[in-house]
Amino acid sequence: MEEIEYRTDKVFTPESLESLFLSVGWSSGHYPEKLVVAMRNSATVVSAWSDGQLVGLINAMDDGVMTAYIHFLLIRPDFQDKGIGHELVKRMTEHYADYLRIVLIAYEKEVGFYERQGFEIGDEKVPMFVTSLWT
Repeated sequence: MEEIEYRTDKVFTPESLESLFLSVGWSSGHYPEKLVVAMRNSATVVSAWSDGQLVGLINAMDDGVMTAYIHFLLIRPDFQDKGIGHELVKRMTEHYADYLRIVLIAYEKEVGFYERQGFEIGDEKVPMFVTSLWT
């Protein structure tokens, strides 16, 4: 396995974010300048790098004491299934270990992954959006 460097800084080029987000087909990748600002404004960001290339990222927003919301978790397809996603989630949940709630919205095909990381499906809860993004 290639050597993966994990970082917590929020310094990204638009090109690195665009490349990562579009590699997984996320429409957010069409707004790389906004992604730079979004990462800078996130409470917590952990990124994964291989030979200077951004290969994975997780970010969260929080209220400072009770609730953290994990927004993005994405791994470049050629780096998936190598434990990077697990490591990113582990680092994020450890960072927020004293919080009362860590929340995320998972695509259905990813539910099993998140359950293996300790997340549970919320009973009688439905994610709701006002959005212009298509993925």
